[in-house]
Amino acid sequence: MLRADRVVTPDGVRPAAVAVAGGRITAVLPRDAPAPPGACVVDHGTAALLPGLVDTHVHINDPGRAHWEGFPTATRAAAAGGITTLLDMPLNSLPPTTSPDRLATKRAAARDRVHVDVGFWGGAVPDNLDRLRPLHDAGVFGFKCFLSPSGVDEFPPLDPERLARAMAEIAAFDGLLIVHAEDPAQLSAAPAPTGPRYADFLASRPPAAEHAAIARLVELAARHGARVHVLHLSAASALPLIAEARASGVAVTAETCPHFLTLTAEEVPDGATEFKCCPPIREAANRDALWAAVADGTLDCVVSDHSPCTADLKVPDFGHAWGGIASLQLGLSAVWTAAAERGHGLADVARWMATAPARLAGLDHKGAIAPGRDADLAVLDPEATFTVDPAALHHRNPVTAYAGRTLRGVVRATWLRGTRIVGEDTVAEGAAVVGGNADDAGRPPTGRLIERT
Repeated sequence: MLRADRVVTPDGVRPAAVAVAGGRITAVLPRDAPAPPGACVVDHGTAALLPGLVDTHVHINDPGRAHWEGFPTATRAAAAGGITTLLDMPLNSLPPTTSPDRLATKRAAARDRVHVDVGFWGGAVPDNLDRLRPLHDAGVFGFKCFLSPSGVDEFPPLDPERLARAMAEIAAFDGLLIVHAEDPAQLSAAPAPTGPRYADFLASRPPAAEHAAIARLVELAARHGARVHVLHLSAASALPLIAEARASGVAVTAETCPHFLTLTAEEVPDGATEFKCCPPIREAANRDALWAAVADGTLDCVVSDHSPCTADLKVPDFGHAWGGIASLQLGLSAVWTAAAERGHGLADVARWMATAPARLAGLDHKGAIAPGRDADLAVLDPEATFTVDPAALHHRNPVTAYAGRTLRGVVRATWLRGTRIVGEDTVAEGAAVVGGNADDAGRPPTGRLIERT
């Protein structure tokens, strides 16, 4: 049984005791409810218990590019950041996850090496449209595609004709298509990025590219009756398209990322390619509009898009540096820092970063502190602060756009299916462990590989 002064449940935040058996939550009780005889009781004191985060947008790159990021390091970073479930993207590993055999290769690389629960997206590329249904049957959670170049040759984009074919095929078995939505014609018409100036890079990825791509997706989704999810939306100008489509009955959802909600173009130093991502971090006014869309539900989820690389690929030239932000361990604290400043509460953060991503992936047993759900919990000290030191992060390469920033909210412990995978015996002021053996020193990876059900 876990107790805390602030437990974030679907019905609100309150003092509570969370009863656990067999890895599942059996009851959410008053804080001072008696524990069953012989139960281990962990009191997290004044800390807050959130549902373990569900991050549906993570690039682990293992096998093939595990020197960029591997399963042990990525999942250790996830656990340290309060994430208990993640879904791995199908590209940047070698081979990409574009067939059942390649999915088996990916699973073999992950098996017995993950600290949190891990599932997999499949890929939709020009030469595998006949393998989408077998991939679906093999348990992937959906299919990712690009409409513009992905950055790696082995994962090419879909042209308009193949996009329509993929969408029709996926709709036939009620699958989910998740899309990197930037229009190649708009990108080609923009000035090419080169050199260290962030303003030049920003001009090379205009909001019109996202707007045009999302308009095409919405039209095709309506035509085929397909379920479509827009990945890492950065351009606030595209938000009305999503709101209007949803109001007319189109099954479209969308996400944004911590870096779009907490960083701004105005503060990116020239040459600081640790801030490079595609689509890009935009201006402060755009960030404010994204926050409004998260608050009103136009944007469903906030997920990391953790896309790391080796430090040598972050050359100080925005035209040549690898595009991706490493933030897996920091997302909860970064979002909570900004959310609290804007008057949002812990229940909002849990909804955006746990409940909604779990719903997107169909993980009905994740994403909430409620009876019947997995006993996945993040223990957050909401008032504590820390300064980001890249050397103290668990992802493989110590590069992050958050270096030197002071963030609010420290993850004190993380529980996966009732087992503590991060944390000490004393986790917050007044906290204590009563009975049992909560020493997790030297504990082997306890994460599982999960499939769409």
